[in-house]
Amino acid sequence: MRIQGKEYRTIWYEDNIVKIIDQTKLPHQFIIKDLKSVKDAINAIKIMEVRGAPLIGGTAAYGIALAIQESTDKKFINKSAEELIQSRPTAINLKWAVDRMMKKLTGINSDQILDIALREAKEICDEDEKFCENIGINGLKIIEEIYNKKKSTLNILTHCNAGWLATINWGTATSPIYHAHKKGIPVHVWVDETRPRNQGANLTSYELNEEEIPNTIIADNTGGILMQRGKVDMCIVGTDRTLSNGDVCNKIGTYLKALAAHDNEVPFYVALPSSTIDWNIKDAKDIPIEERNSEELSHVEGVDENNEVKKVLIYPKNSKAMNLAFDVTPAKYVTGLITERGVSKASSEGLKKLFK
Repeated sequence: MRIQGKEYRTIWYEDNIVKIIDQTKLPHQFIIKDLKSVKDAINAIKIMEVRGAPLIGGTAAYGIALAIQESTDKKFINKSAEELIQSRPTAINLKWAVDRMMKKLTGINSDQILDIALREAKEICDEDEKFCENIGINGLKIIEEIYNKKKSTLNILTHCNAGWLATINWGTATSPIYHAHKKGIPVHVWVDETRPRNQGANLTSYELNEEEIPNTIIADNTGGILMQRGKVDMCIVGTDRTLSNGDVCNKIGTYLKALAAHDNEVPFYVALPSSTIDWNIKDAKDIPIEERNSEELSHVEGVDENNEVKKVLIYPKNSKAMNLAFDVTPAKYVTGLITERGVSKASSEGLKKLFK
């Protein structure tokens, strides 16, 4: 996808360094940052210079390669793998990618291990790009069906950022939108602001603007009345972990959007690559829900009149705040799951048909 007319992926390897787009600086500054060590990769995940389940997985894969560049000692590599897994607990892609890397490297001689690690990390990223492209092709069919009935601009609501900035390319929830736009279907996107980190406002609207797709930022609580008044034709969101029964764990506030969509008979789709499916956890209560620093709630960042980025306190100094990063939407509120293999019902039976 494009920034300032130039095509990018969100992560790549060049001259023994992993390159990322620093998402904490968007939309006000576009900065490419170097990750030179596994600690750099861990920190980038923790402070959300990279974020989004698929991109976190890709970064973790390259993190293993960076660890090997530092040392081929097995204890160091194993310790680095554990630290990467612990850097953000909710997104299943992170552990999936690390486990895949470590399995690939089992029994490999030290003189071969770096080349194999780099190839596998690139393969994980290439695979995700292809998966997201296929998600877009499969989701396009849904958009076409709705558009053919309406025959006017399609209003799609999304939550948080499940765009190409959250993946390697294309995005998950945005991929069908990008494919529809490329095909000439008129789409308009309602972009949830997504407090507290404002990934919708800072990232989703930013990348939609770069692709010249009409969009409007709304406060997180606005979607309900828009649905009541017939101004939302469908919802598409991403997910950080989807259970095999179809329950969806995604950015906090997704559950409330699903409830509003259900009450107003608005189709509610979740887009995901298979790497985001957790086949082991059976009960949504067992999903680890990340609780982040309350400062993300109490402070906001923006640019002042001198175009300088500033952080300011917006809460009373003595107030406490809870900052849960994710919630769970039960499968019964999900119209369908859009994957790289097709669209399925949000159920064990539906997923098993696609992933035998």
